Amino acid sequence: EVQLVESGGGLVQAGGSLRLSCAASGFTFDDYAIGWFRQAPGKEREGVSCISSSDGSTYYADSVKGRFTISSDNAKNTVYLQMNSLKPEDTAVYYCAAVRAIGVLPSSPLSYDYWGQGTQVTVSS
Repeated sequence: EVQLVESGGGLVQAGGSLRLSCAASGFTFDDYAIGWFRQAPGKEREGVSCISSSDGSTYYADSVKGRFTISSDNAKNTVYLQMNSLKPEDTAVYYCAAVRAIGVLPSSPLSYDYWGQGTQVTVSS
């Protein structure tokens, strides 16, 4: 059974940092792309950052470039999202998701098959 479990969300002041973790199980981690997505109230789910576990390639949405860093620890089947210089507009529920993808790195949430339950990130001004 595929499982994705997010952790690390919380309440932080603008300018602060958080690190999200996504622990994966139930599939061959090295064959999958893992993405972080977020959804704010009244808005569509959007891609934040993705990483290929097979070759380490990454994707970042323009809104988070230079502030967020995605990384993968394949030995632990865990992907991290380090979020620095947080802004109130980063407030959302953050989800990690997985899709089997070798040699490609999908960035659209429509491309991902497995989803975690989400973790709330709230940035106060």
